[in-house]
Amino acid sequence: MPVLIILLLLAIFGPNLWVRYVLRKHQKHMDTLDGTGSELAHHLIQRFELKGVTLIKGAQGADYYDPQNKIVSLSPEVYDGKSLTAVAVAAHEVGHAIQFGKNEPVSHLRQKYLPTALRFKQLGIWFLMASPFVGLIFRVPQMALLTIVIGMTTMLVSVLMHLAVLPEEYDASFNKAMPILAEGYITEEQLPKVKQILKACALTYVAAALADVLNLWRWIRFMR
Repeated sequence: MPVLIILLLLAIFGPNLWVRYVLRKHQKHMDTLDGTGSELAHHLIQRFELKGVTLIKGAQGADYYDPQNKIVSLSPEVYDGKSLTAVAVAAHEVGHAIQFGKNEPVSHLRQKYLPTALRFKQLGIWFLMASPFVGLIFRVPQMALLTIVIGMTTMLVSVLMHLAVLPEEYDASFNKAMPILAEGYITEEQLPKVKQILKACALTYVAAALADVLNLWRWIRFMR
């Protein structure tokens, strides 16, 4: 049983910890780079003529592309950073802007699946909050087990929805950002490190969704 628990925790925590480790590992300032993450992002927005796309400095960890408002948001460490992580993350987010700018089929995955994933996650949290009252009013036998099963199901469905977005994330990393950066924005020796960073960028959503599964257990302990 302890081994099973350890394996389960590794499956839940592992991807998220790996993503954070990779991004921090390559966040060291490098004078040899031509510019910061924001300078590269601004340059790429102009280069690919992404009309209407604006660049902003977001909050801590707020690296994303908002297709509705056409905003590339970069966290302060990426926006002002002059590191491999900064340029790779900036190129990845602009890669999303390129997807939507060209109206590529892969760009519709996020809009199709992420809202559903969010609804399932909210449903799971709502049920966990309501389950004590439901059990008290209707005296449902084995309410604790039912709560765990429904909560786990909704959270796992949320994870599956995030997995469905992976092709869009991988396209932004390896069909957009990687070829662009390999043109000369980074050296050939830096390519393996950047590839690792872009892989972490692609897995960010899934890693965060898996971490949400742990929140399920926190809710269960709280409700108990």
